Amino acid sequence: MIMLYDFFDIRLFSYISVRALLAFFLAFMSTLYFTKKYIIAMREKAYQPIYELAPDSHKQKAKTPTMGGLIFVLCTMFVSFLLADMKNMFSICAMLCLGLFCFTGFVDDFAKIRYKDNHKGLSPKAKMLFLIISSFACILPLYIGGYISSELFVPFYKYPILDMKYFCIGFYLLVLLSSTNAVNLTDGLDGLACVPSIFSLFTLGVFVYLSSNVLYANYLFLPKVAGSEELVIFIMALIGALIGFLWFNSHPASIFMGDSGSLALGGFIGYLAIVSKNEILLVLIGAVFVAETLSVILQVGSFKLRKKRIFKMAPLHHHFEQNGLSESKIIIRFWIVALLANVLALITIKLR
Repeated sequence: MIMLYDFFDIRLFSYISVRALLAFFLAFMSTLYFTKKYIIAMREKAYQPIYELAPDSHKQKAKTPTMGGLIFVLCTMFVSFLLADMKNMFSICAMLCLGLFCFTGFVDDFAKIRYKDNHKGLSPKAKMLFLIISSFACILPLYIGGYISSELFVPFYKYPILDMKYFCIGFYLLVLLSSTNAVNLTDGLDGLACVPSIFSLFTLGVFVYLSSNVLYANYLFLPKVAGSEELVIFIMALIGALIGFLWFNSHPASIFMGDSGSLALGGFIGYLAIVSKNEILLVLIGAVFVAETLSVILQVGSFKLRKKRIFKMAPLHHHFEQNGLSESKIIIRFWIVALLANVLALITIKLR
């Protein structure tokens, strides 16, 4: 497999830092370019109907192009293919993760666009089956090949608390499914899922890089994951692509990411948490996503058991909309919460 630095035979490209920064800018510029072209080409064509139970303020978003996630995921994959070591198993599984989760979202998005009906996408059972297959495809090779351990780590403690052995497969599956669905639920306002994802990716990128380096891992008492440093290329490429996408997705959005983007983002964040052994800390890293998911679980559970609603509408961002907060204020406050949560997550690196 020929990478960009192999092609030019320049030693400079062997450094992770150089390739990571280059990945960031290439993904940013390519996403900026192709998203603009996509919006022009797909205006009045590739739009998803607004959900009928959504707040009235969402009606003005009708005919906004969707499936923009396809652009930033493909740009991320292409740039990563050029700059990352594709002989590395972590890189191969990262490519599978982004590609398969994005494909699942694409199938769902395409059906909704084609029939102009939110209920014509993948059935819940079919969607879950696709997600389970995608999860197994990107985790099993790492576990079978011995690239990741079955040990469970918790924040603030330097040693593993448990060896899950074969049960870790079920646990990893739960992490991936929870993460991908959590981001999917959060993607309901302009840019709401985008920025917290950037914060989560950055935080997990720090953990991945430190864990891949024996000296840093020993000094900080982090689990050692040799070879995972190549994932920093994917992380920086995806962050750059998301910032490029946010140029158009910020309020008022010119394009939505759709399930193509939200499922891929959630799946990749879950994948990074598993590789870096931060499955438990992911609750803090993805605090906004967790809150959105819990609001839905509590709402549905309360209505089924008590015939009463806890929130005016779920997920949580819709509840605040119904309380009269403007969309931009909700979005920015959620961004702030996500930033603070990730700062706290980074602090745990030293508190062990």
